[in-house]
Amino acid sequence: MKIIAFVGMPASGKSEAARVAEKQGIHVINMGDVIREEVVQRGLEPTDANTGGVGTNLRENEGMDAVAKRCVPKINNSGTDMVVIDGVRGIAEVKFFKQEFGDDFTLVNIDSSIQTRLERVKARGRSDDMTDIEALRRRDERELGWGIGEAMEASDITIANTTGLEEFKQEIVELLERLHDRS
Repeated sequence: MKIIAFVGMPASGKSEAARVAEKQGIHVINMGDVIREEVVQRGLEPTDANTGGVGTNLRENEGMDAVAKRCVPKINNSGTDMVVIDGVRGIAEVKFFKQEFGDDFTLVNIDSSIQTRLERVKARGRSDDMTDIEALRRRDERELGWGIGEAMEASDITIANTTGLEEFKQEIVELLERLHDRS
């Protein structure tokens, strides 16, 4: 089974890349959904503060790879030859996935400027999204504290998400095809 994981700062384009994969018929597991499921299970409102707090709490109590560990059964039960993981947040998760899947694991960094990311956040309207650049910077800092910077540096491939949406989608399609052909 080929595992492709997307990493990048908030609103860099990870979920858009995952949507492209889904449209290609590839099974997608969203790491943020694992956190959002836990937020709901704890009876909390799905705000950025609660989602971030639960993410931090899981990592403090279960280890920095806690979310990755919760994803592995979902990956193994997917019944497919290729899975995309949306939203790696730290180097501990990368190490865990590499340990679990070895050479079948590929990490793709999606890179985009903070201003572009802020525009995307304002447009997408998720309940846990930030509303201004300071809030986005605080979220960046929180995720940097989880080791996302090191995870981005450890990526096998980096895609600069600086062009238009259609060009980005096409680049992801081509990447997925190349990676699938290697399996």
